[in-house]
This record gives sequence, C-alpha cells and structure tokens, in this order.
Amino acid sequence: MVRRTAATAAALLAVVLAAACDTPAGEPGASPSVTTAPEAASTLPGLPAPEAAREALEGLTVADPRPMTGYSRDHFPHWTTEDGCTVRETVLRRDGTDVEVDDDCRPATGRWHSPYEDADYTDPSDIDIDHVVPLANAWRSGADAWTEEEREAFANDLTRPQLIAVGNRINREKGDQSPDQWQPPEREFWCTYALAWVAVKDAYGLTVTGPERAELEDMLGTCG
Repeated sequence: MVRRTAATAAALLAVVLAAACDTPAGEPGASPSVTTAPEAASTLPGLPAPEAAREALEGLTVADPRPMTGYSRDHFPHWTTEDGCTVRETVLRRDGTDVEVDDDCRPATGRWHSPYEDADYTDPSDIDIDHVVPLANAWRSGADAWTEEEREAFANDLTRPQLIAVGNRINREKGDQSPDQWQPPEREFWCTYALAWVAVKDAYGLTVTGPERAELEDMLGTCG
C-alpha cells in the first residue's frame, strides 16, 4: 500500500505544477518565455543522505517479483496536466538550462545533460522523462495491488526522485530493468541513481528482490 494518500499526492502535484507553469501566456507571435534550471543531477527532489538510504534499504521487504498478469502502462495514467503544463514539460524545464517554451508550455529549445551516459542534448525530442523505478518494475513490486489513482500519483510524482530527463536511447536501453540487471553507464552517477531508487521504493512500500538489494548495496558503496 502506498504510504501517502493519493489525495495528498495530487495536492502536492498541483502545487509543484502550478509553480512551474506560473508564466502568463504571451500574445500570438510573441517570443517564447525562457526558464533556466540547474543541471538534472542537482534537481532531483527528495534524495536521501547515503546513510539514510542504507537504512531504508535494510528495511525494504525482499520478495520474488510478482506476476505481470494484467499489466499495462495505461494503468499508470501520465502525464498529468495542470494549468497548461504536463508533468513531462515540467521536468524538461526543471532539468534543462536556457529552456525556451512556447505559449502551450512545450519546450522548443534548451540544453539537457543526461547523467546516465554523461551526454548533452539540445533537441527536446531526443529527451525522455525516465521513471527511475520503472512502471513495470513497480507493478512486479506491489503496485499491481494499488488503485489506479495511486498508480497515477506514482507515475507523475514530482516530490520524490522518481522522474528525470535523460537521453531517449539510454532510457530505452534501460527499459524496465532493475539495478541488478542494468546500471547507468556513467559510474559517477551510480550513487545518485541508487539513492533515488531506494528513496522511491521506500516511500511507496515496494519490494526488492535479493539480487536487486545486493546491487543497490554495492552502488550505495560508491557514495563514499
């Protein structure tokens, strides 16, 4: 069961989206508005300290993966829209630098650093918004028992380190794999990735497998 109520998650989501999209629409033909955000690695919300993450990992339930029976990405509705901005657009603005958006909140230009493979991009079409804990992995870890409202809150969570802008090729390479099956090629990001993964699983009461837990312990070891 999710540890926070869906109503609370929805309220938090509305506040974050409203703040990110609180830009008056320009007149037809006007220049896009400009938003500047720091690098993605420094903007992930809710990252725990390494010691807190290690303690949280110890507390996670170890279990075999649940069956994929009935799974569909449609059971995790995304991306939520609030005040004209989708969650995807909000993360693109948050994780990019010199991001220019049109009157519909769609990023047109900017720069994005994908920490998974330590690569830079300037075309928003080359960027995916990754669910750090993939939706299918969440399903196998306990989300199959959630309500659709709870799954929607999980898939659009801007208050946890669950959403990050990365290159679309590396995101598709990752797929729905857990850390024992796939790690970011950029080893320098392993600490942050493990902190984020553990924080999300802990917040939502999701289970881990034995190999997943062992790999997370190793990755947290890179935090120093």
